[in-house]
Amino acid sequence: MKRKALILLAFLILVAAGCSNENINKAAKADSIGHEAYYTFTDSLGNSVVLEEKPERVVSLVGSYAETWILAGGEVIGATDDVIKENRLEVPDEIRIVGTVKDPNVEEILSLSPDLVLLSPDIENHLKITEILEEANIAHAYFKVEYFEDYLNMLDICTDITGNKDLYEQNGLKVKEGIEDILSNVKKDNPNKPTVLFVRAFSSGAKAKKDDNLTCKMLEDLGTVNIANKHPSLLEELSFEEIIVEDPDYIFVTTMGNTEKAIEALKNGIEKNPAWSNLTAVKNDRYIILPKELFHYKPNAKWGESYRYLAEIIYPEIFN
Repeated sequence: MKRKALILLAFLILVAAGCSNENINKAAKADSIGHEAYYTFTDSLGNSVVLEEKPERVVSLVGSYAETWILAGGEVIGATDDVIKENRLEVPDEIRIVGTVKDPNVEEILSLSPDLVLLSPDIENHLKITEILEEANIAHAYFKVEYFEDYLNMLDICTDITGNKDLYEQNGLKVKEGIEDILSNVKKDNPNKPTVLFVRAFSSGAKAKKDDNLTCKMLEDLGTVNIANKHPSLLEELSFEEIIVEDPDYIFVTTMGNTEKAIEALKNGIEKNPAWSNLTAVKNDRYIILPKELFHYKPNAKWGESYRYLAEIIYPEIFN
């Protein structure tokens, strides 16, 4: 009888252990299925980016993206050298430089063990390292930022990640309010809209740009007409004949690379034409070299300053 009782007790213990193990396995499975990622969003390429935890080791392969992350309250441990060349906001001295924006150093990036990498879909070498980052199980996101709305969208996502939504208000929405205030004073239905030529100059020449450029977009928002939209050939090579025909009210220039060499190239190029001094923009001192930090680099939190800078030139009677 005692033996039967012992056998029954052993059987009950085994059953209980089995049930216990089954419950543990079920709980583990439920935890695995029910686990929620820290944050999930869709990047500019339509990829779903899943952050399992709040990123603490962020590497940016674009200088302006590093600044956006900092404006969102985050810290950057690595960035490409343009973050220094562009004198970006409060970039820490100990930041590791991981190559150039067009040619990032993959080994340097991996050596930092990042938990988030910020990239641009417009740069070929950024697209090429996708597979490497995926194999290393490193979260990464592509952001396309050309206009203010793009910056605002990126800042919104970044402040969601950092948890500093007050910085979205400060560095995003307040900037938007300032821009809207400027644009509200511009009469866009003016039948005599100012005409502009926007030129990007570099050491070996210059090209006109149209409305797929951040400065051109601002000029369009300010109610101007870009003559390059009527003469697409200006996008390939500056044709002085077409410039003379249109005789724009304003000629704006931004430089790439070495500013002094770019300006020298203009002097040895279009400015040498005898008809140059007779252009309306030149005669009225409306041939203007724009500051790089506001019109070549992404201005980010200074986007409102960029709009006002142009508005004061084009509409002095309103903004001065």
